[in-house]
Amino acid sequence: MPSRRSPFRLPRPDLEWLRLRLSRPESLLWYALLGLATGLATGLLIVGFRLSVEGTQALMLPVHGENYEALTLWLRFLLPLLGALAIGLIFVRFAKGIHVLGVARVMERMEYHQGHLTLRGLVLQFLGAAIAIVSGHSVGREGPHVYLGAAGGSLIGQWLSLPNNSIRTMVACGTAGGIAASFNTPLAGVIFALEVLALEYSITGFIPIILAAVSANAVSVAAFGSAPVLRVPPFLLTSLSDLLPVILVGLAAGAVSAAYIEALQRCARFGKRFAYPWRIALAGLSAGICGVLFPEVMGLGYDTLRDLLTVQVPWTFLALLLTMKLIATSTSVGFGIPGGTIGPAIFMGAVIGSLVAGLSGLLVPIDSAHTGYYALLGMGAMMGASLQAPLAALTAIVELAHSPGVIMPGMLAIILAALTTSQVFRRDSLFLSVLRANGLDYRANPVVGILRRSAVGGVMNTNFRRQPAVIAREAAERLMEEGPDWILIDTEDGPTLLMPGIAIAAYLAQEPEGEEIDLLAIPADRLELAPVHLQATLQEALDILRSRGADALYVSRPIAPGIDHIYGVLTKGRIESAYRY
Repeated sequence: MPSRRSPFRLPRPDLEWLRLRLSRPESLLWYALLGLATGLATGLLIVGFRLSVEGTQALMLPVHGENYEALTLWLRFLLPLLGALAIGLIFVRFAKGIHVLGVARVMERMEYHQGHLTLRGLVLQFLGAAIAIVSGHSVGREGPHVYLGAAGGSLIGQWLSLPNNSIRTMVACGTAGGIAASFNTPLAGVIFALEVLALEYSITGFIPIILAAVSANAVSVAAFGSAPVLRVPPFLLTSLSDLLPVILVGLAAGAVSAAYIEALQRCARFGKRFAYPWRIALAGLSAGICGVLFPEVMGLGYDTLRDLLTVQVPWTFLALLLTMKLIATSTSVGFGIPGGTIGPAIFMGAVIGSLVAGLSGLLVPIDSAHTGYYALLGMGAMMGASLQAPLAALTAIVELAHSPGVIMPGMLAIILAALTTSQVFRRDSLFLSVLRANGLDYRANPVVGILRRSAVGGVMNTNFRRQPAVIAREAAERLMEEGPDWILIDTEDGPTLLMPGIAIAAYLAQEPEGEEIDLLAIPADRLELAPVHLQATLQEALDILRSRGADALYVSRPIAPGIDHIYGVLTKGRIESAYRY
């Protein structure tokens, strides 16, 4: 069973009823409240992160907070190097092996650790991503936002010692809240959490995620206002000839997405040849060189992105900008800078859309005022293809543009891009590629997903009695009057065997003589027992049965040092019944 690093090892007795209720996935009201709490926590974390980053940028950059172009050549070269040095010092001292953060880390913890994230990881993500963005590395804030939200939800669940199925739900809520608060796109946040974390749609899972996205977005709006992050003029297709640039945007975004994923994988593999301090120094050197040549690629690049949505830019500049952004992001993230990959993908998508619009204008008439429309389609296509999350990408651009006219061409461009990346170039999503480049894997199994949605406390049989191996006949007769389904047999090693209660009743009827009964000697089927924590999911319970070679489990939790309270028993048949029905 995965290790648990709860800030408080002993759960609070006054919340026992809540833990047992949350063991069942149908506890809708309580899951809704957890989603709301996780969303509020996510919103506060993201507001704190943005204020830290934007406040620092406002102090160090002239005119506006992303004006890296105004810095001298030497400052543009040295700033990323100094940022990489600061990140390297922090991570070498405190990371203890945590070098993969962002969305990929969330997916890995969901797959292998039941969504348990650490306070150390949250602090490292906050500081590392903030330093990376401020120092001009070509990374995004959306991935860090997702991690901060997911870690916030996970830590709240661990602090309350909630079952692991509840903690997983809170991680998904934090993921949705992170995307919602990043772009003011709550629906895209919900779809992103469901698509990227491969969650199955259910009312119990869907409602808390919606509430988390809404509450996180509300906190962000309260702090920064409700103005859209990017403004795009509305546009409707007027003829079939307008579809030609849309098709080209989809195909180009798919090809560039494949190149983006491949470049990032190659950088990650190449970087493994060096110790982390040298690797991070290479990232700083690369970012400094790219910043000298093209300062537009430094930081988030939202100022440049806004220009691409409103102004027609020469295609030669766009081609060079796309190439430089691809190199800068791949080397930064691939060599270990703890920043996001979603923002750069969106940036590159906008460049692709603008570039295709400019070149297509040589073949079909395109109004220059509509360049921003194709840039928006490129953003969605690049996001959908690189993340392999087409519905989240489509929802994001619809919410950004506030225009239903973008739906049909957006669907076409995004699906073409996703198919080009996955089928023509045979590339997995960006997050899976990051995981595999770091020696990890992630497989979404629908059966395992069902087992993870329920905790052992919701399925266990509580009609049991705990008895020593030898009991008096009179005690056995009183015990049978209570009608327990199972008898938990205590030996010198603690609870070790489980036998049906009916076996004692049958023995008492067949053997009327004898003052004592040895439960280890009477005829009965006795099952070998192993312990499972009350927090565990059914999937963890099955893993324990297989690894320990046990026939059944007893569900317990510590109530004091060296003392466990047993809540119920769980057989493999009962787990399988819960899965089948």
